[in-house]
Amino acid sequence: MRMSCNIRYYTAVICLLALAVLSSCKPHAKTSEVKTENFTVRDFNPSTNRDLSQVLSLDYEGALQSGFIIPTVRQTNDGFFDLEFSIKNTCGRPQKFAYKIYYQNESYKFSEADPIDSLRQGENASENFYGSWEDTISGFRETELIASDNSFHKVSSQFRIVGNPRNERRYFNGASNDRWERNPRVGEYSFMLVVTSPENLSKNLVPAYIQFINRTNNGEFVNPWYFFLYGQGKRLSNTMVSVSPQRLKVMASPDPGSGIYISPVHFKKEFVDKHATTCCGQDDKMFQKAAFAQFIHYIDASTKLKNIPVIKDVLGENYSKLDYNWNARFYRQEELIANTSLTATEPCQSVLSDAANHKITMFNPKAEFGKWQKQNVGVITRHPFTYGKWTVKCKLTELLNKNNMWNGLTNAIWLITQDQADWNFRRECKKGGYMANYYGGQQDARVKNVGYSEIDFEILKTVPYCPSWLLPPAYNNGLDRQYDVSSWNVPFPEEILADDNKITVACTNWDMACWDPVNFNSGCQTIDYQGQTFWAHRWDKNYRAITEKTPEPDDELFGSSCYYFQIDWKPTEIIWRIGPSKDKMRVVGYVNNTMTCIPNNAMLLIVTQEFHNTKWWVGSQYLQENIPFPGKNIVGEIYEVTIE
Repeated sequence: MRMSCNIRYYTAVICLLALAVLSSCKPHAKTSEVKTENFTVRDFNPSTNRDLSQVLSLDYEGALQSGFIIPTVRQTNDGFFDLEFSIKNTCGRPQKFAYKIYYQNESYKFSEADPIDSLRQGENASENFYGSWEDTISGFRETELIASDNSFHKVSSQFRIVGNPRNERRYFNGASNDRWERNPRVGEYSFMLVVTSPENLSKNLVPAYIQFINRTNNGEFVNPWYFFLYGQGKRLSNTMVSVSPQRLKVMASPDPGSGIYISPVHFKKEFVDKHATTCCGQDDKMFQKAAFAQFIHYIDASTKLKNIPVIKDVLGENYSKLDYNWNARFYRQEELIANTSLTATEPCQSVLSDAANHKITMFNPKAEFGKWQKQNVGVITRHPFTYGKWTVKCKLTELLNKNNMWNGLTNAIWLITQDQADWNFRRECKKGGYMANYYGGQQDARVKNVGYSEIDFEILKTVPYCPSWLLPPAYNNGLDRQYDVSSWNVPFPEEILADDNKITVACTNWDMACWDPVNFNSGCQTIDYQGQTFWAHRWDKNYRAITEKTPEPDDELFGSSCYYFQIDWKPTEIIWRIGPSKDKMRVVGYVNNTMTCIPNNAMLLIVTQEFHNTKWWVGSQYLQENIPFPGKNIVGEIYEVTIE
């Protein structure tokens, strides 16, 4: 009996200790007491109706037109966070108090205070994604009349996180507030409660541009987190500022199985309807639910190539360097096929959405004699974001066969500007301006603002540009004596053959040649990140992009069942990672705002398999025009996309 009681006793003790340990690991749901001259506040909880420790995945239903809402009616009972706090009146007479909730994205922000002078707002802190009540005409709200009875009185309200939280006019289209143009950011959100006396508001000790976040001070927005935590609001009497220890983590997961929308910009509805499937089309249902659209490349007519008249399944037919060299040399000019790479002529045929397996399958169609085609294929997301850790799980086509011969394709995972309209302009470039156009030449005008932005993974068979002594490779072109194989089947240089089984992972940021970064430069330059040194290259001071290249085994990236590619886009840096799983990724590219201008506008994700013109990639060992037309459909699959 004694042993039984002891067992119960020790079991109870162990359970209590375990409970204590588990409890200590959780953030406190409520805040402790904070006293001011006239009141005390405690138990601030920004969400009594949803556990903020649970990751919230953005609800895509209806988000295309209204923008993302956090939370929606499918995530809480009324589509709001129910905030709550308790206040005790200690001023000796009944009184009302004023309060306001603020939220801010913490994962992708600039420092609220200047690092040298904390009494000044930090540079670009006004760009941070913060908000309060959805109706910005509503400033601080008043409590009911609180008795001075030495008791705490509960105060409740509601709020939600929406796009364009400051209701900025730049995101309006006429009377319509297009909140999707400044969607909520992914990542962590923090919550700040401010309680003050109504007199501080009436005397403008809390300025109007803090009470009403849609207003500006001398033309600039002032971040309320700066004002109350570092600026004048930090010293206000009868004011309580409490930042909740609870944070909310938000992520986005566009579903590859939700369908593929066909834009009327590219195909008319009557034509689309002839080719539509249950998971691809242009009807209202597909417009509302599809998270992806078929991507149609812009084809520059000046990129027309004279292609060899050969159709081969390079990956499957044992195509060799000997075959390449023969075909590159011994076709007459009149036999060559003059055309550019193509885009889909029929919608929904080369991009397939699988609702059951939540994946997208795309393929570059095979060519036929008389139907010569190197057709690009791809999909693009439809909901824009600014910043985020964009991760794609996919199995794109292998690029090299067992002879290490290239099939001519570039696998690309990239972010591109959602729109080049004024509402999506990047911040002003102060030193000379941006090059005005993506396709402009050296004489292109320079302008203060542009809407174009792009961040790329481009993976293909090419050469590194840096260090500079590697460019261009010294190729031996040989002689055109058909019956002397050694005269025309000349081996590549040793530095090229050293990476024969590898493809190049090119990581690029299109900064439109803004000279603002302190280390902006052309040619080759290095940058260190976490013990690694990366070589970056820019052709000249007017070149619109900076690129880093890393050779990687083709079999690893595209020969396995799947692989992960990640663009980690932050306000001051971009990190490119790849790996066999999400928890085993390595860095293959890094830039920051000391060397390149990091975009701050809204972008979309694109995944493509495309036939690049190798003239874009100086020094490449294989030329696109000498690669056969595909003899078989070339398949790629997308399994998962997350934005965190």
